[in-house]
Amino acid sequence: MRKKLLFTISLLLLLNSANAQEKLNKFAVGLDYGFGNELKNTDYTYTNRYLKGQLYYKFKPHKKHNYEILIQPEVNFATHQLLNMYFVQPDEPNFEEKRAKYTKLKDIREYSIGFGFLYRRTFSEHFSMYVLGSVGPMITDTETERLSKGFAFQDTFSLGFSYKTNGVNLDFRPNLRHISNAGLQNSNAGFNTLNFEFGVSFPL
Repeated sequence: MRKKLLFTISLLLLLNSANAQEKLNKFAVGLDYGFGNELKNTDYTYTNRYLKGQLYYKFKPHKKHNYEILIQPEVNFATHQLLNMYFVQPDEPNFEEKRAKYTKLKDIREYSIGFGFLYRRTFSEHFSMYVLGSVGPMITDTETERLSKGFAFQDTFSLGFSYKTNGVNLDFRPNLRHISNAGLQNSNAGFNTLNFEFGVSFPL
């Protein structure tokens, strides 16, 4: 009788532990590093490199198909220079002064937080692919001819590849990024970049 009771208790504890582990594994945290350039044009240069935190929540766990939501705080270190001074039209107030100002090389800091939705397809124990879309508010610390200083939005679409080893996910994530302010400020031409992102994440 005692052996049966001990076996039953042990089995219940094991199941409870497995269930708790499954719940915990719905969350993961990570850190990504990325870099990129503007889509090809002759009017301006724009390069960026960034660090991005990752908080994942897996809300539709499945063996092959998974759906996740993400929160992504990010700091972006960019450089920008206007090449085509005629982008600033003569009918703008102080256009000569603006041309001189905007054609200088600038260092820009951008601070954002993205909210994303991810669909992942698992192909093996180690390998998966995913698509990810995210959007969120951003603050930029430098005025340019294409984007006013201050509040803006960042939209990103990514195609990702993950390799899982020893419980750690290694990611490679090419993405297209667009920033603009939705017409809330004077300058809103925005920037479009192609980026390459590398990351690592750990289940909690």
